Parts: sequence; structure tokens; C-alpha cells
Amino acid sequence: MIQPEPPDGPPPSGMGPPVVSFVSKKNSGKTTFLEKLIAELRGRGYRVGTVKHDGHGFDIDHEGKDTWRHKQAGARTVVISSPRKLAMVKDVAEETSLDEIVARYLSDMDIVLTEGYKKGKKPQIEIFRRAAHATPLHTKEHPGTLVAVLSDTPVDLGVPQFNINAAGDVADFIENRFLTPNPIPSQDPGKL
Repeated sequence: MIQPEPPDGPPPSGMGPPVVSFVSKKNSGKTTFLEKLIAELRGRGYRVGTVKHDGHGFDIDHEGKDTWRHKQAGARTVVISSPRKLAMVKDVAEETSLDEIVARYLSDMDIVLTEGYKKGKKPQIEIFRRAAHATPLHTKEHPGTLVAVLSDTPVDLGVPQFNINAAGDVADFIENRFLTPNPIPSQDPGKL
């Protein structure tokens, strides 16, 4: 059984942003919900970072593009930079831990939301859609680090439950449990 990481509230100075993992079985709507939640939190003035976990490997570059060609030629790390974006593809000997990713690349965020990391030790919010699966990942008897569930049907996992479409309510929950309200006035969305 996975034990929760205390404390649940905002991290003390220097510890980095809180991390909340959205987990589910396949095709339950994690990405769709996260799109709504990110927009809601951004609208409240928070700097939101995300990490998508892929346990099988991935490829984000496009065949024929310069960076793809650099990688195919043998570059172990390829960075593409423009005036407003930066991206990197780097070979690693083993999977980089979520804590290391957050510390290296997301320490300037107010909160980090992950999609996946269902075996991780961060607080988790499960998305359960009855049409996609017969049972949720978690059980009331073995909640692991579960702090809430989003569902289209009643399910008792011993944690607060929200409607799967209620991004505003989930943002309230996250704000109250993990964040200091309105850390940055939302003026220019490009600078948050």
C-alpha cells in the first residue's frame, strides 16, 4: 500500500510547488479534465506546470525536422529554442523521478499537475467514468494517496467526490488544500 506524503498543504519555502497527480484507467478523460482545470487555475492567477507520465516511451519530434535529424545523427540531447518557448529531448539511462523533474524544470510554478504516475506517492485525484470501466483504481480499503475522486456516478472511496465536469469545484478544492489563494494577479496570461 502507498502511504501519503505529509504534509498535504502548501510546501514550506524552498521545497518547491505542490504536486497533484490525476490518475485513472485508460480513456477515462484525464486530459480533457486537465485542460479545463488548467484554464480555471490560470484564470485565478496561478502558474501551472504539468507533467505527463508515459510508462511505455514516447516520441515528440517529427521525422525530417532539423531537431529530429540532429537526434538521428547521434545527439544525446537536442534543444530547440525560440523567443517564447524552449523544448528538450534528452536520452536518459533510467526514468527521471517526478521530484527531480519538478525541481529542475518546474520550481517556478505555483502548482504542478501530473497526468499519470498512478504508482507514485504524490496526492492523487482519481477520474472514474462508469462508461469506461466497471471499477475505479482505488478502493476505500486501500486508498493509497487518494485525496479526491471525480466521477459521473456515485462512488464511495472515503474521500471527497466531485462531478467529472466540475473543474471550478476541483480548483476550489486544490486551492484550499494545496495553495495560497491568488499568489499573482492575473494580468498578461503570456507572462504567468
